[in-house]
Amino acid sequence: MPPHAVLPTGSAHAKAILVGEHAAVYGHPAIALPITPLRTVAEVHHCPGPLRLSTGDASLPVTELPQRFASVGVAAVESLTFFGLPAEDVEIVVRSGIPPQAGLGASAAAANAIVEAVRAYAGVALNDASRFALVQTAERVAHGNPSGIDAHATRAREPLLFADHVATPLTLGAPVCFVVADTGVRASTDDAVAGVRQIVDADPALGRSLLARLGDLTRAAVLDLEQAHLTAFGRRLTEAQDALTDLGVGHPAIDRLVTAALDAGAAGAKLTGAGRGGCVIAVTPDAASGQVVQSAMTAAGAVAGWIVTLGAT
Repeated sequence: MPPHAVLPTGSAHAKAILVGEHAAVYGHPAIALPITPLRTVAEVHHCPGPLRLSTGDASLPVTELPQRFASVGVAAVESLTFFGLPAEDVEIVVRSGIPPQAGLGASAAAANAIVEAVRAYAGVALNDASRFALVQTAERVAHGNPSGIDAHATRAREPLLFADHVATPLTLGAPVCFVVADTGVRASTDDAVAGVRQIVDADPALGRSLLARLGDLTRAAVLDLEQAHLTAFGRRLTEAQDALTDLGVGHPAIDRLVTAALDAGAAGAKLTGAGRGGCVIAVTPDAASGQVVQSAMTAAGAVAGWIVTLGAT
């Protein structure tokens, strides 16, 4: 690749789970929302020697990456291999604006960005199934047994219903505003998933009941969004928070932000992602009320916040 060439680039964005996290691992549906203001960009640079990966902190050969970057290293190696390219004379530079371990799909966004950058470097097309498989290969390193939601949602442009391992666009009957706030508490997705598994194994009847409840709330939420029943939709979110707390993935910081959002007029609020920290998502009818809710969550301790407004589809 000559020095003056346009750099092959790929990008992806964050995601939030509206309802259905954890239950999706057990075969129940989930709804995912793209958080497009938060993005990860990957670029392919010419660099003599073995394949390197730069994450902003440092540039290292992929064989020397610390464990927390293992999944992005796998995304780079597997993508080059898929396109029949040697894993040498290349540096992949990754710049992410997505907080890690916040339930926003940072690892899947990085993998998606890398796959697209390598695809552009190879100069060939890539079908959706192959792209998904490459991202999932990296996600298995990051999360063990990922549902596939993040791989789809970090490239989607609209909310997705994820059911039976298939992602389909979700219809919105009216504009909706979502407010995402970061508790600042970082937690391991793997630990949260393992904690839920322990509850399910220790008390199967309780575990199955809570997971089924989340599945029922997800299916009802789909109809609420399609029929523009925002009050009912918000209530599903808050009820889902109760079920997730019973599954052991709550946290006092989450409770504070949920309470602040509801007190400020949000129709509903809950954690998003694995829980035990990370982010809270609240729903409001418009951006003006979203600003009020965001300010309330900031006053309650949120370290960052983002507003996503979607029109009717």
